[in-house]
Amino acid sequence: MMNKSLVIIPTYNEKTSLPIIIHNILKHLGFDILVVDDASSDGTAEVVREIMSADGRISLIERHGKLGLGTAYITGFKWGLERGYHYFIEMDADGSHNPDAVPWFISEIEKGYDLVIGSRYLDGKISVVGWDFKRLLLSKFGNFYASKILRLRLTDLTSGFRCYKNEALKAIDLDQIRSNGYSFQIEMAYLVMIAGYKVHEMPIVFYERNSGSSKMTKKIVKEAIILPWKLRIKEITNSFSKFFLRKKHAKEISL
Repeated sequence: MMNKSLVIIPTYNEKTSLPIIIHNILKHLGFDILVVDDASSDGTAEVVREIMSADGRISLIERHGKLGLGTAYITGFKWGLERGYHYFIEMDADGSHNPDAVPWFISEIEKGYDLVIGSRYLDGKISVVGWDFKRLLLSKFGNFYASKILRLRLTDLTSGFRCYKNEALKAIDLDQIRSNGYSFQIEMAYLVMIAGYKVHEMPIVFYERNSGSSKMTKKIVKEAIILPWKLRIKEITNSFSKFFLRKKHAKEISL
């Protein structure tokens, strides 16, 4: 039996680009699509419903307000887990991610990985089209900063083009995740790794969006700066707690 694969696409005012993305994903067999729309004012949800009427592989969750990227994916993960999907692909709706790369994620994850991240920076290369130097520098530094603090040998922790195996998602307490934006991608990769699952990177080409506007805000940047330290401190605290519990247990046995 073929493993079920779900492509989760969060949307906010993506009426123009989304139909093209959906069409190009569905050219490949074995994929269903879940659109999680945050009350788009441009009619994105209406466009999705139109496409749904002609193709049963597409589903839509409409949320009341702009609730953020992280919660959109959490909603999508829970929805897909309840319906027995095996692979979960995160993907942007603005044209930044190439739909033709979607089957490649499945090929890679089936080699024995639990999370495959599409990296823009593998092997010392920069595979980004349409960014200015300032934005590229910010992205590169942010990934270096987070990976060093969290001691992860990954080049692109903030990439939003990735594929999870359902076992990895089930091992994480999704209700405890509060991060959004780029921090959400950092936290998810970190939690998968410390849970003992295998994370792998594969090369992708990232294209500057062909519609919509940047979702980068000062709040998102600030969260991305603080989050790695929060996760690292929590890890150290948990390690100390386990050490003292083991010591206490050993002492009780010797008495």
